[in-house]
Amino acid sequence: MSDEVEPGFVRVRLDLSYDGRDFSGWAKQARGQRTVQGEIEDALRTVTRSSQTYELTVAGRTDAGVHARGQVAHVDLPEEVWAGHRDKLLRRLAGRLSHDVRVWRVTEAPAGFNARFSAIWRRYAYRVTDNPGGVDPLLRGHVLWHDWPLDADAMNEAARGLVGEHDFAAYCKKRDGATTIRTLQQLFWERDPASGILTATVRADAFCHNMVRSLVGALLFVGDGHRPPDWPAKVLAAGVRDSAVHVVRPHGLTLEEVGYPADELLAARNREARNRRSLPAGAPGGGGGCC
Repeated sequence: MSDEVEPGFVRVRLDLSYDGRDFSGWAKQARGQRTVQGEIEDALRTVTRSSQTYELTVAGRTDAGVHARGQVAHVDLPEEVWAGHRDKLLRRLAGRLSHDVRVWRVTEAPAGFNARFSAIWRRYAYRVTDNPGGVDPLLRGHVLWHDWPLDADAMNEAARGLVGEHDFAAYCKKRDGATTIRTLQQLFWERDPASGILTATVRADAFCHNMVRSLVGALLFVGDGHRPPDWPAKVLAAGVRDSAVHVVRPHGLTLEEVGYPADELLAARNREARNRRSLPAGAPGGGGGCC
């Protein structure tokens, strides 16, 4: 599939962040809810005095209530629009956008760049406190309260059984025609000694729907002693949704960073990411079937 920028257009990369609590997710919706994509596209159209809306492509669509600190998107703008606004676009967007969404950098993208398909990993953080008094009121929109003491060592033991390339069907909301095979590169917990907040770092080449929040839900069950450390890996191997795996609430989740290869490798990564994945024959959850 070709992803060439149309003649007369320039591909522009936007680095941005947002507080997701008052958004119905990233993607525009037909019912008119407030979304991050809709807000930014409307602002772009206004500040560039354009009669049409230029559609954004994002590195990772976030659900309602999920935050982002290091989100990346791209938009293709007519050359004359980019030339006329590039030096003032960042400041004008800051003046137009609501305070819960910010664009921090606007740059002309290198050849072959696609915010979604060129990415080689996305890193999320999920924050939880098990403080018996609850969540600090100043952090309540970004930290989940878990009303049981949590054992970080047990959660990390369980997490090690999930890292690697697997079919994560047991931890994903199924979507027709979409693969659930992913490479989970990092999954570990750290407790901040000052605040007591536990942060899960979750990094993968890509994520399927609800994957991070389901993984966190399973590990919390291990951390509070309701399940043994080998349970999440057994659920993964079974390959089907387990009713005991709860999808935790979205407000504790933040997209922290998106990684891209060197500029000369962007186009190749773009092509590779569009190929439908399968596990090798004989691998757990794998098969020899075609695309």
